[in-house]
Amino acid sequence: MPEDFLLLLIVGLVAGLLSGMFGIGGGIVIVPALITFLMFEPVHAISTSLVALLLPVSIFAVMAYQRAGHFNWRASALLALGIASTVWIGARLALSLPSDTLKQVYGVFLILMGWRFLQPRKLWHEFRSDTSTPPVSGTSPDSKPANPSTQWYIILIIGLVAGVASGLFGIGGGIIIVPVLVGLLQYEQKRATAISLGALLLPVGLPAVITYYEAGELDISTAIPVALGLVVGALGGAKIALGLPSVRVRQLYGIFILLIGIRFVLGY
Repeated sequence: MPEDFLLLLIVGLVAGLLSGMFGIGGGIVIVPALITFLMFEPVHAISTSLVALLLPVSIFAVMAYQRAGHFNWRASALLALGIASTVWIGARLALSLPSDTLKQVYGVFLILMGWRFLQPRKLWHEFRSDTSTPPVSGTSPDSKPANPSTQWYIILIIGLVAGVASGLFGIGGGIIIVPVLVGLLQYEQKRATAISLGALLLPVGLPAVITYYEAGELDISTAIPVALGLVVGALGGAKIALGLPSVRVRQLYGIFILLIGIRFVLGY
C-alpha cells in the first residue's frame, strides 16, 4: 500500500513513542489504528502489527534505559522465552474463535490496572495538599525497590501469559508485563518498562507470524513503514520517560491503559 506509506509511518511513530515511554510493544496502538483509519480487517491488522514487532524496534530505547541503570537482562530473557513459547496459541485462537468477548475481558483487566496505577484518592490528596510544603527527608515517590527479588518461574509465567495475549491481539506483550511487574511485583516503573522492551528485542512473535502466514493473512509490505516509525518513536519515548519522575510516568501509564481498556470493552 504505497499510497498509505505516510499514514503507516505516523502510526508507527505514535506507537513507538508510547512503546518507549511505557514498555509496550506498540501493537496496542497499531492494531486499533489500522482498523480505524485504514479499514484493515482485525486479523490482518494483528498480523501486520506482529510482523512490525519482529524487528528489534526498541533497541535504541533499551540502550537508553541500560545507560540509566534500569535494565535486567535475566528478567527480559525469561519473559522473551515465555512469549515465544505461547504466542502461537494466541494466533490460533484469533484465527478460530470470535475474540470480542476476550477483548472485553482483557479491557476490564486494563481498566482495573489503570485505576490501580492512577490511585485517584492519592492524586486527589496531592491536588489538595500544599505544594509549598517541603518533602520529608528520605522520602521520594521513586523510593520503590528498583529490582525486587522475584523467583525466575514467576517471570516465566508472566511471559507465557503475555505470549498468548500477544498472538491473540497483535500486541508485543508489554501491556501485560508492565502492569504485573509494577502493580503486583512492586517493580519501579522505569525498570519494568526497560525489562519489557528488552524482552521484545528478539523476534518472539515469529511463531504467530508463521501461523498467520500459513493462513494467508499476512502482508509484509504494510509492516515496513510501521516498523520504521517504531524505531524512531521508541527512542523519543524512552528519553521522555527517563526525564520524568517515576510516579508521573506511572500515572501517565495508568491513564493510557485505562483509556485502552475502555476502548477494548466498548469495541474498536
